[in-house]
Amino acid sequence: MSKRNTLSEGQLRLVAKALADGRRYQILQQVGAKAEGVSCAEIRDCHSVTAATLSHHIKELEIAGLISIVREGKFARLLLRRDVLNGYLEHLAAI
Repeated sequence: MSKRNTLSEGQLRLVAKALADGRRYQILQQVGAKAEGVSCAEIRDCHSVTAATLSHHIKELEIAGLISIVREGKFARLLLRRDVLNGYLEHLAAI
């Protein structure tokens, strides 16, 4: 029997809210495309938004648990939390 990733109702709502925004969905796709994650600079270079707006989108993805941020000195690398994404998808499949 496979291990099921269970998310709380609150976290399920946060993930749904985060993924409902097209820009955040695009950012998540970028982050998930590379196993080693992506730097904030890579994300910034692909989106024509202010630093504050980008920061807001990244924070929403982090709050939902979809990404983790690894600090590397003054830089940051974004990593996809596949366990959370898979838990969300499993929940949707069970509906």
